Amino acid sequence: MGIDFHSKKNRNTYTTREADISWTEIINDLVSVKDISNVLDIGCGGGIYSKALADMQADSVTGMDFSEVILEGARENCKEYEMISFVQGNALDTALDSNSFGLVLSRALIHHIKDLQTCFNEAYRVLEDDGVYIVQDRTPQDCALKGDDNHIRGYFFELFPRLMEKETNRRYSSQFVNEALQAAGFRNMEEVTLWEVRQVFESKDQLLQDLSKRTGKSILHELNDAELQLLIDHIDKSISTNNGIIEKDRWTIWKAVK
Repeated sequence: MGIDFHSKKNRNTYTTREADISWTEIINDLVSVKDISNVLDIGCGGGIYSKALADMQADSVTGMDFSEVILEGARENCKEYEMISFVQGNALDTALDSNSFGLVLSRALIHHIKDLQTCFNEAYRVLEDDGVYIVQDRTPQDCALKGDDNHIRGYFFELFPRLMEKETNRRYSSQFVNEALQAAGFRNMEEVTLWEVRQVFESKDQLLQDLSKRTGKSILHELNDAELQLLIDHIDKSISTNNGIIEKDRWTIWKAVK
């Protein structure tokens, strides 16, 4: 199955939350966003992180996604932000001017990209000299962590091993990412891990309702409705608390400089 990013029913699947301070703090530790004029958010989805970059005082943010349907949701989500614009485009060939951005972000993008080298080459091209590239994604090791009251995603793979196979097959190792960045010409690479707060749920029922809609979790589109209900029941039994659930995901972030 898999998610159809061009389906109208998925228009708002990546617009329903805000970037957490756990994310903004680590990004600001890596690069001073307020000192950058032009930022490019490739694979921007519903604009959650385009909005966060604007709130971090970037002068101008361009969000790019390959799905016009997803961009419709992003434009609505960010309609109060005059400094944010959106364009449809391809991460492998953005058609944007060379040397035109001080910061490029690719968050939760590269596991959808088969030709990672071309993706990184394109990011290098559109960056200004000394510009910063931030890549955020999960490594296979990030995906293998067990489920608990905070790491809800771990339960997906505990119940359905085929999802783990799917997940790890589409994720790049840290070594592969670093080598591809270096091959593209980047320097001064840094790598950090982040437990990013994805969302805070007042109750377990609220979390389970979010899961039932597959909100913002493309991997859940690999399950049919009956399997999804089995997963929801499993998580319901596995989580030890009924209130104040802080859902977190483990990510790897790479910083590189042109």
